[in-house]
Amino acid sequence: MPEGHGETRRIGEVIRQARVLQRRSQKDVAAVLGYHQSKVSRLESGRGTEDIRVLRAVAQELNIPPQQLGLAAAPDPSTADPETEDMHRRTFLAASIAALATPATSAAAHDDLVQALLPGLYPASTGVPLATAVLREQVGAARRLFYTCDYTELERTLPGLIANLRLASSGATDSDTLSALLATAYQTSTSLLLKQHDQGNAWLAVGRAMAEAERSGDPVVLASSVRVQAHVLAREKHTAQAVTLVRHTADQLVGSYDRRSPKYLAAVGLLLLRGVTAASGGGDRAATEEFLAEAKEVARYVSLDRPDAWANFSPTNVALHELSSLVAFGDAGLALQAARPLMRRHIPVPERRAALWVETARAYSQQGRLSDGYQAVRIAETCAAQDVRRPAVRDLVADMASRDRRRTLPELHNFSRQLGVPA
Repeated sequence: MPEGHGETRRIGEVIRQARVLQRRSQKDVAAVLGYHQSKVSRLESGRGTEDIRVLRAVAQELNIPPQQLGLAAAPDPSTADPETEDMHRRTFLAASIAALATPATSAAAHDDLVQALLPGLYPASTGVPLATAVLREQVGAARRLFYTCDYTELERTLPGLIANLRLASSGATDSDTLSALLATAYQTSTSLLLKQHDQGNAWLAVGRAMAEAERSGDPVVLASSVRVQAHVLAREKHTAQAVTLVRHTADQLVGSYDRRSPKYLAAVGLLLLRGVTAASGGGDRAATEEFLAEAKEVARYVSLDRPDAWANFSPTNVALHELSSLVAFGDAGLALQAARPLMRRHIPVPERRAALWVETARAYSQQGRLSDGYQAVRIAETCAAQDVRRPAVRDLVADMASRDRRRTLPELHNFSRQLGVPA
């Protein structure tokens, strides 16, 4: 399974780089082929590559050798065997484009994480059940790695942590507590996989998170698992379902904020902010404003804004999501107005600081201010270098570079090449 997902991602990267190198937009390529832009977008993200006819059409349009997409040489239409060709594609290894492959250590860590999500006890555990207090500290350390954007170390850490939690929960007297910790580990895995644009395995992780959350019986843990499930739904463009899921869950949790624990309020607040992201991504302004208003109300009673917090929720986080929603709606001018006061605010969580500057870069890009957009991305890099190297930000940089057709910004093109997405 990991190898299959890795192959589709590599194929998507080949298509994207070929398009960017020709300085063409997804919309342009899709229009020539008679598809909607979303079709090309899905291909580049590693989805929909099972359709051989579409792959052949894209390969021909972008002058990509068929072998680089796992296709056989162009067949005689009268003798082509789609089933045989599909088999060839599924077994294709991208050795011919080794420059696009991730380092072996990264690939191995990713495979280990995926295996840790599969049923059965994963062999990386210590073999001796650890004390619950020790495991709680380890889960907290994993959360800190996420908030500080040390994704490489987090990916190495999660498999062993999940294995130790599963070993300890087998026959334990405090199984509810361990289920809550295990759900949090699966939630963190989901968030990491989404950062990597691996939606397929994110579904696997969030399924495990929901199951453990229900076993724990803890509404806070369940709300957090619903939040990451809504994130996966929204990423797959199921925005209406994501909004409905958040709304249904939040309705059971909101209210009496002055009598709730900070952890409870943080979980509710983050759930509402996921509703903001889903609703704005789906173009629903009314729902976006409703979720934002409720999140602002929760933020009156809690402010957890530090890398070692179990969950980071604060007025600053609400303001960042409001900024992100403005960008999603294409309101670049309003987004930049919202960003300016945040630039002067101390934001202790690296992931949040990076998010501010990445969203600012998107707003600048929408206005065609490519130089300002480039500078914003470089500031984001100083906040969290690994966060800038995730696929979403690399695509943003590639898009800005492809639009600088006269190459008036050599520093942007140099940075694009550093990220492996030359234009």
